[in-house]
Amino acid sequence: MDYKYEILIVDDVSENIQVAISILKKKEYNFSFALNAKQAIEIIKTKRFDLMLLDVMMPEIDGFALAKMIKNTAAIKDTPIIFLTAKVDIESVEEGFKIGAVDYVTKPFHPIELKSRVANHLELYRYRRELALNNKKLIYDIDTVHNQHLLDLDVAQKEIIFILTDILEANSGETACHVRRVAYISRQIALLHGSMDTAELDILSLAAPLHDIGKIIIENEILHKPGKLTDDEFTIMKEHPAHAMKILEKSDREIIKAARSIAYEHHENYDGTGYPQGLKGEEIHIYARIVAIADVFDVLTHERAYKKAWTFEEATGHIIGLGGTKFDPHLIKLFSDNLEVFKEIIEGDSCL
Repeated sequence: MDYKYEILIVDDVSENIQVAISILKKKEYNFSFALNAKQAIEIIKTKRFDLMLLDVMMPEIDGFALAKMIKNTAAIKDTPIIFLTAKVDIESVEEGFKIGAVDYVTKPFHPIELKSRVANHLELYRYRRELALNNKKLIYDIDTVHNQHLLDLDVAQKEIIFILTDILEANSGETACHVRRVAYISRQIALLHGSMDTAELDILSLAAPLHDIGKIIIENEILHKPGKLTDDEFTIMKEHPAHAMKILEKSDREIIKAARSIAYEHHENYDGTGYPQGLKGEEIHIYARIVAIADVFDVLTHERAYKKAWTFEEATGHIIGLGGTKFDPHLIKLFSDNLEVFKEIIEGDSCL
């Protein structure tokens, strides 16, 4: 047996310590001792024990007070304590067990009794520690499997979003790459806003391309009509946020939840005149308020079947003029103060 048990004996009578060590002497036991509680405290600061034998009656700080200190110290509170006493009365026994002692041994020591009790509590403590370690390992293994499962789900979720993004691009014809640019522009606005951590920025970037997912249900004759929509056609077009809600409502994953908020709310106006709910101000999710600007900005600066591309100056002037009515005025201020950032995006790669 390679394992060595560490035992601390505290007694103000050195002969009692010598007798205890003599009785308990085994190659598996390593002993430390102290003649008073203060010495014991100094030893405990530097060494961990498998069992502590504490005399009850000691000057200045008695065994009960020392035991309370031990039980109030997180690192050693589980160490088993056996009280050593020349007199066992009911009140003392109750007090000792209330503090957290595991046993009492009376003095003078009976060798068989002392050996048996010490051996039993050492073995029990070791089993408890091994069980605790096994439980920690089991929890760690379960957490590892769970986290890997979540990681796999996250990867699958992102792959599905990329597939849906490709479907949207393929279905949108001349607006290919629009959804990718909207995601990039949205991230730049969010960075300027400064309220989101990296995880939230990533969620926004992944969710933003799905802002028009509801349009996959709209007939192509309306979706790609080269001229102005009729009132009836526009009414049908305005249904795409509701279609998006139905498509995305079954999932509670963070990215899909974000995509749902964006798709359902990015046509809401800051002054409450938008659709489909007539939300106002900060009732509109911050993601949707950001994507609303990015969406209109990209649409205006790129050619569509029903319109030519606006110049950067025309588009930004129009958007800035809608701050406080259609768009969040704080976000518009950030947009207006950093136009060079967005000009670089428009004049750069056509498909980010």
